[in-house]
Amino acid sequence: MNQGKSIFSQIMDFLPKHKFRQCVNRYGGNYRVRSFTCFDQFMCMAFAQLTYRESLRDIECCLRAMKDKLYHMGIRGKVSRSTIAYANENRDWRIYCDFAQILIHEARKLYADEDFGLQLDETVYALDATIIDLCLSVFPWARFRRTKGAIKLHTLLDLKGNIPSFIAITPAKVHEVNILDELIPEAGAIYIMDRGYLDFIRLFMFHQCSSFFIVRAKANTSLRRLYSMPVDKSCGLRCDQIVVPAGFYARKHYPEKLRRVVFVDKDNRLNLLTNQMTLPALTIAELYRCRWQVELFFKWIKQHLRIKAFYGTSENAVKTQIWIAISVYVLVAIIKKRLKIELSLYTILQIFSITLFEKKPILQVLTETDYKNKITSGHIQLNLFES
Repeated sequence: MNQGKSIFSQIMDFLPKHKFRQCVNRYGGNYRVRSFTCFDQFMCMAFAQLTYRESLRDIECCLRAMKDKLYHMGIRGKVSRSTIAYANENRDWRIYCDFAQILIHEARKLYADEDFGLQLDETVYALDATIIDLCLSVFPWARFRRTKGAIKLHTLLDLKGNIPSFIAITPAKVHEVNILDELIPEAGAIYIMDRGYLDFIRLFMFHQCSSFFIVRAKANTSLRRLYSMPVDKSCGLRCDQIVVPAGFYARKHYPEKLRRVVFVDKDNRLNLLTNQMTLPALTIAELYRCRWQVELFFKWIKQHLRIKAFYGTSENAVKTQIWIAISVYVLVAIIKKRLKIELSLYTILQIFSITLFEKKPILQVLTETDYKNKITSGHIQLNLFES
């Protein structure tokens, strides 16, 4: 007798299933599929992410051990590793890419008023990329170097809530700066980038779209100073200048003025270029320091999601797994915000990993936990040694 929904079913209830069906129909994902649908595939892969499964055999063993509960969890098809492998190999990865974008859009609305440390009304993005290493003999399509395979994950992170607003998966040989061609600059938003994105042609496009950028200058970037503003050097600032590119082609590619802010953080000297002329120089430096959030995001997903060991070897299988992993990350962030949970995403994932088959209200599982050791002063423990 069913006494209620399992934790896993309650998690999946936060998914907009009608929009998932739209994504499936867009690419014909269930064409001539009899039993194991795209949603069954998503559920199995989401289960693998939430419970840290290491292989298809691992997924199969765990789900078959709970076969009496699979129907109530929402998994209708028969689970086997060959079926999951075939689905990962042949179902279009763009289904899960589009669905992840839907979840991202929903999460960003929930975290629109989140504070990231600086009281700014503008939307602030951090842009960076990370490399996911692959074995070249197993993934020959992902050739990076002569003896190394890899893919590159480009991420535009909204610092309000640390929600990725744009993600692209490319071969590792693709340089980071090329991803600027795929972005649609948002008017009034601030984009924080490292020195690898310094390209005056592309940055001038951001300027023309009324977007602001903060980018770290390269050591060989030639600039001509027009005039300087006074700065308080006791807080780490060294200069706040209005400059123009000194080179002929650089001046041609970016004909407007730029602002240079030099900030010393311990032994690290940051030479920052921006087209934001109104914010204080110290705020510009603090904004660039917030770029580290995207590095922490990469570290977090590599540690706590299954995107380093893959369940399939084809390009389609790898991209499918990455997009479903991102969907799970964003889904947990949505649950955290909607239920007003104060726990971290890491703690929520840890609790989910061992309670998925329990039939308790999800809010009860996440709120009835006590992580502090209670030490009572009136204990009756005898002393080991008499004083």
